[in-house]
Amino acid sequence: MSLIEVRDLRKVYHVDTERIVALNRINLKIEKGEICCVLGTSGSGKSTLLNIMAGLEKPSLGSVFIDGVDICQLSEKKLAAFRQKNIGFVFQSYNLMSTQTAIENVAMPLMFRGMSKKKRNHYAIEMLKAVKLDGRMGHKPSQMSGGQQQRVGIARAFVARPKIVYADEPTGNLDSHTTIEVMEIMIDMARRYKETLIIVTHDQEIASYADRIIYLLDGNIKSDKPNESIMKTKREKDSETAKQVKDQKKNEEGKSNEEK
Repeated sequence: MSLIEVRDLRKVYHVDTERIVALNRINLKIEKGEICCVLGTSGSGKSTLLNIMAGLEKPSLGSVFIDGVDICQLSEKKLAAFRQKNIGFVFQSYNLMSTQTAIENVAMPLMFRGMSKKKRNHYAIEMLKAVKLDGRMGHKPSQMSGGQQQRVGIARAFVARPKIVYADEPTGNLDSHTTIEVMEIMIDMARRYKETLIIVTHDQEIASYADRIIYLLDGNIKSDKPNESIMKTKREKDSETAKQVKDQKKNEEGKSNEEK
């Protein structure tokens, strides 16, 4: 069973007398540990798709299954509990609490799990170290740059080890240099913890970081393909690893024969 399965998803908005089809019979499956990008221009339906897959919005028709649970059928209370347990978010505008420090912002998802302050601060500190913010732990958002704030946002999204992290235009407010830094950190976190990461963007450069690119146009999936450059790099790494293991085994066999 796929971690995420979207079935016949349709979303229609009614604005005055106008009927707008934002999503039109979307079907897709996403596996555990995949890094996917939903790519599309403004108005393509990509943010609507993310919102429905994250349980932030209800579809007009269709279903979204996460780990076998149809989240579209959950009550608001059960849906909120499901999100707290299974989903993390990285926002374009960071969405940090302005009165709280980096540690407090990152620790917040753990508070909803009933974890003690000492324990959640311990995990928050570890995550902030992982995103290279050792010297900013006691700083509030107003004391940090945009890139630093987004790294706090990434740490917060991953701290509770959710099954899925959704990132909506995560670098939209950042310059090109900081964009590269933030994307590399986020991809590294997803791979390190083997978590599913879904990025929504209009930017081809951001899409190039994903294992798989789903291109959306006018509410329809126009293409859904693996990122060949990423797949090639993975194959080369796997081949090199296999070669190293084979060479090591050969060396060990050679030493064993010599001892005999």
